[in-house]
Amino acid sequence: MFQDTRPAELGSDGGTDPWADFRVDDPGEQLRLLKQLRDGSVPVQLSAPGVVAVASQLWSLDPAQRQISFSADGDSLPMQQLAQADEAVAVAYLDHVKLQFDLSGLLLVHAARSCALRARWPDLLYRFQRRATYRVRQFDRHGPRVQLRHPSLPDMRLTLRIVDLSVGGCALQLPDDVPALQPGTELRGVRVELDADSGFDASLRLQHVSTLHGTGPGVRLGCAFGGLDGDAQRQLQRYIDRTQQRRRLLALR
Repeated sequence: MFQDTRPAELGSDGGTDPWADFRVDDPGEQLRLLKQLRDGSVPVQLSAPGVVAVASQLWSLDPAQRQISFSADGDSLPMQQLAQADEAVAVAYLDHVKLQFDLSGLLLVHAARSCALRARWPDLLYRFQRRATYRVRQFDRHGPRVQLRHPSLPDMRLTLRIVDLSVGGCALQLPDDVPALQPGTELRGVRVELDADSGFDASLRLQHVSTLHGTGPGVRLGCAFGGLDGDAQRQLQRYIDRTQQRRRLLALR
């Protein structure tokens, strides 16, 4: 749900693609998922490098012409900038499943009373954090956390609690007294501290901001990890595995 960054590229060593399990390349399955987005009027976040993320909805599908279109406000400066980008990324959520796909050939199409953002049909969809993927929800105030500088106020150092964690990303608790962050923000130089013995440096991309439910004051920042190196990926997977095993043992008591 949170890769919310873009999927990692195939390693330069030619090894196995670590994102292969998340790819949806079957045309029938792609069409089914896109129809769910369209028919359910599911919010879709569109973003491109250097452009403020834009909220939209999938408006139409044209498999024959290999085109899709999104609702658009033609007077919106971010939407105009997005249409001028070489490529963009679309992110949406179906229940607890995150869908992500690249967009290219962007073009604003104006009609008499409406406007749409047209794009080429995506070659691939990525489906993240499926129900079979184990995620760690943290309610312990002494659990994992991240340290970073506020992107708008570099002198402000933050330590934020991780309330949700997976191999693709994490959700952070941002207190009410900290200046707000906007979706699409890149968080660099982040230190992820899993426990006393493990941690790694990372970059995060803020995907969405939502209300916290039952985990304290503030808002929930849904973030995707940038390209993690091999050591960081191993530490993260080991931590999730250990947590899963510990909770299974507790459930047997």
